[in-house]
Amino acid sequence: MTPATAPANHQKINAAKTGILIANLGTPDGYDYWSMRRYLNEFLSDKRVIDLPAWKWQPILQGIILTKRPFSSGENYKLIWNEEKGESPLMTITRDQADALRIRAQQEWGDQVMVEFCMRYGNPSTEDVLDRMVKAGCRRIVFVPLYPQYAGATSATANDQLFRALMKQTWQPAVRTIDPYFDRPDYIAALADSVRRVLGDKKPSKLVASYHGMPRRYLEQGDPYHCHCQKTTRLLQQALGWEDGIIDTSFQSVFGREEWLRPYTVEHVAELAKQGHTDIAVISPAFASDCIETLEEINGEIRESFEHAGGQDFTYVPCLNDHPSHIEVIMNILRENIGGWVSKS
Repeated sequence: MTPATAPANHQKINAAKTGILIANLGTPDGYDYWSMRRYLNEFLSDKRVIDLPAWKWQPILQGIILTKRPFSSGENYKLIWNEEKGESPLMTITRDQADALRIRAQQEWGDQVMVEFCMRYGNPSTEDVLDRMVKAGCRRIVFVPLYPQYAGATSATANDQLFRALMKQTWQPAVRTIDPYFDRPDYIAALADSVRRVLGDKKPSKLVASYHGMPRRYLEQGDPYHCHCQKTTRLLQQALGWEDGIIDTSFQSVFGREEWLRPYTVEHVAELAKQGHTDIAVISPAFASDCIETLEEINGEIRESFEHAGGQDFTYVPCLNDHPSHIEVIMNILRENIGGWVSKS
């Protein structure tokens, strides 16, 4: 049934559309204690992130971690907070990405499409945004988690949350999820161009590709994330035309006591300085948007570790964010995944 064929007494039916929903990790609503606690509780209660049994993990989380960590995390967020808009940089950047995609998508497909964004943790929630899109008439949705490399704790949990939200819909839309895009030539080219934009003709002694870490145990259980990261680094080196050994892969944001993927970025940059690499640059290919891990951790803790060990020149290469080259990568992904659902306007 369509709006044109529905009887006069039928409830309103919106014209069918195809939805494009991009998803990012998430952000607290503020850097105060309770906002941070709500956000951290949701994030750290995700079984994809911390896979310990609830009986073992929740007493530690509720009794120890959520008593102290909201204060320290809040102070870190305060350092980078977008006070003008009253939100974290991740929220600002993800909205900008969605706005840029909306313009490009409407130029190509017109009113056939609706572009929105959601967060896995915090607001706007996946469930709320999906419900709004369905009510607006989206009968088909392309879901785009903004994670180039696949990991259970990023891509998979974003998909999980979408599927949970779908369970609450009376009339479920058809859904397509995307493949990891870490080895796409257009994505690698965009990364390489971002390095050139920041460094120009200058080549650092080392370029450190710092990826978000995860427990080594997850790799041993079959998660492909580590392999995807290594390949991203290798392809980036080839795209830049640099010699072997100039780009290193490392992992940041270690949490807890168990062994995580190594080397740890904060230790690795200090070791590089001690080895005489006093001029380095750092890039974060696993992050589609600058966030607390890049703006505060890399430009704060990791930079300080390098400088305290004798390093002199530290350059951070920003994430691709809403740069036109990044938007074009996502548009190319959408063109491949939206086929048969829309036609050019």
